[in-house]
Amino acid sequence: MKPLWATYTRELRAYFFSPLAWVVLFFFLLINGFIFAVIVLFLNDPRSPAGPPLELFFGGTLFFWLILLFIGPVLTMRLLSEELRSGSIEVLMTAPVTEAEVVVGKYLAALTFYLFLWLPTLVYAGLIAWQSEVDWGPVMAGYLGILGIGALFLAVGLFASALSKSQLVAAIITFAMLILLFSFGLLETLLQGETAKAVFGYLNLWNHMDEFARGVVDSRRLIYYLSATLFFLFLTTRALEARKWR
Repeated sequence: MKPLWATYTRELRAYFFSPLAWVVLFFFLLINGFIFAVIVLFLNDPRSPAGPPLELFFGGTLFFWLILLFIGPVLTMRLLSEELRSGSIEVLMTAPVTEAEVVVGKYLAALTFYLFLWLPTLVYAGLIAWQSEVDWGPVMAGYLGILGIGALFLAVGLFASALSKSQLVAAIITFAMLILLFSFGLLETLLQGETAKAVFGYLNLWNHMDEFARGVVDSRRLIYYLSATLFFLFLTTRALEARKWR
């Protein structure tokens, strides 16, 4: 556990002391603030008894998905690519630490910073609660969906980071893989067979967030995020092991 904790704290410090991370935080909050102020407040009646519909904030717009599709590559592109480029991965692999501990430590640091990005958005729900009634069940479910999908996207990004010494290439690979994951669900409307529709409907992330935003927590969605996240972390570990034996 000590090597894992050391890796985690090292990467977390790198996030908070990196100028890029704070630039990401600025634009992240700027875009989310736009979604909340313009789409949730101004385009809906805030005087209604139920208040503004927060489900629009949780995956109800294309802006939401663009944030997630870009935030994954940005947060993960340097995690292993920089180690590969600088050659420090050889030093790391000869230290008393396993590949799995390196992968999990870096992944948890990225996930922690990802959650830190979303933390200020709790203010939006507080502002609405100040003016009207808020059903906190869908709000908490919405954040659960954000956690699950974000965890999966970061695992994909970490895997891509293990494939290239270039951060830019790693970011491009991550974005392409995330677009592919996101597009799976959209194929549901183009297919004819019931079985195919059911399979691709299960992978439809947009529908997932729509359910979470309405307060529906389906355990099948959580199992999908968990299993897919573990799968990509496993692939990342194997990629590091393969490099170690080259």
